Amino acid sequence: MSQINIQYHKTKIGELILGTFDEKLCILDFRYRKMRPTVDNRIKRGLKADFVEQNDETNDEAKRQVDEYLNEGRKKFDIPLLMVGTNFQKDVWNGLMKVPYGSTSTYLKLAKSINNEKAVRAVASANGANSIGLIVPCHRIIGSNGELVGYGGGLPVKKRLLRLE
Repeated sequence: MSQINIQYHKTKIGELILGTFDEKLCILDFRYRKMRPTVDNRIKRGLKADFVEQNDETNDEAKRQVDEYLNEGRKKFDIPLLMVGTNFQKDVWNGLMKVPYGSTSTYLKLAKSINNEKAVRAVASANGANSIGLIVPCHRIIGSNGELVGYGGGLPVKKRLLRLE
């Protein structure tokens, strides 16, 4: 069986789990989020691989770039990504990556941007299933009324990230 190299990384927004497969980042997520088992199982099944705690260059580079981002020294990430999910989820995640640094959007705008205006709930669900946080910026999605809504790292972290940007 193949392996996903994982590492844990303590940051000022909480402890993260990073995972790489074939030198591409497939996980950058909060270690203790409620959906952790669901997300991990989807990735393991999708890649037919198991987690092995092991350093590698891609994880090290991701940690460095995350630290730069959190210290306001980086606005764009430059790491090869491997998105593991359905085609619809990948469409949503690619749509998220078009929301610029320092901006916010809504689930409805995101649904419209992927030409699926009626799928607002499914877009919200795919947003919540994102396993590559910060780089695939699900924290930039807010409710249509301007309120902060769900975030794997918790709403206080979401608020901090939006203020940081």
